[in-house]
Amino acid sequence: MSATSPLRPVLPPDIRARKGSTPLVVLTAYTTPMARLVDAHCDIALVGDSLGMVLHGMPSTLGVTMEMMILHGRSVVRGCQKAMVVIDMPFGSYEEGPAQAYRNAARLMAETGAPAVKLEGGAHMAETIAFLTKRGVPVMAHIGLTPQAVNTLGGYKVVGRDDEADRVMQDALAVQAAGAFSVVLEKVPMGLAGRITKALDIPTIGIGAGADCDGQVLVIDDMLGLFTEFRPKFVKRYAELGHTADEAIAAYAAEVRARAFPADEHGFPDVLPAKGPTS
Repeated sequence: MSATSPLRPVLPPDIRARKGSTPLVVLTAYTTPMARLVDAHCDIALVGDSLGMVLHGMPSTLGVTMEMMILHGRSVVRGCQKAMVVIDMPFGSYEEGPAQAYRNAARLMAETGAPAVKLEGGAHMAETIAFLTKRGVPVMAHIGLTPQAVNTLGGYKVVGRDDEADRVMQDALAVQAAGAFSVVLEKVPMGLAGRITKALDIPTIGIGAGADCDGQVLVIDDMLGLFTEFRPKFVKRYAELGHTADEAIAAYAAEVRARAFPADEHGFPDVLPAKGPTS
């Protein structure tokens, strides 16, 4: 391999092989510039349907379409050389049955170049996951709190306490048996998430599920402080870019109104200055 060869991208077997090893680092990405930043540090760039809320101002993920996921998926694939791109299957694109799920998953992969998809649901989605994986579609599963089912669940609540714990464990075992290469555990109690992680042979990726998972994922706009409509308990803000941007925009607006910007150095003269003699 020459020094100019492109980096080998991470693929689903690589992720599966990381079980119990160095924790997997996952962040969402929705645009090419953000994907480039994520690519430098992360194992997986997740094109989450959370883009409906953080980029498009939707009240939930339910209004996100296939066309939106393809548009943003293409953008993220363009920005990633190393990190594996995984694209969420949006609400209504796979729940009808395995055949519908395959058509839409194949379209996501073919039209974006992403090597894997993610879908929500546990044991009741096992047949669909098996159908996809047997036909060459790598699947990242997602159990616990599944935001596309928020109306059924009654809100964005913790899933897996008390008598729910066994069901979540069974969901995890079912998606593994169906062929998922990894599984996201969202808002699952820490102890249960640890037990699931020990019980599975595939990596668990936590979001609000404690440190015992095989990896962690956050919405990048949350951790950078760009999305400020609300702040989930499980989010740690590593920066406050929303506040910084607000201050910068306010300074720009003030300078424009005061005619302080643009200054002469930001414009172009009518006549170029004469060049001096060359030696």
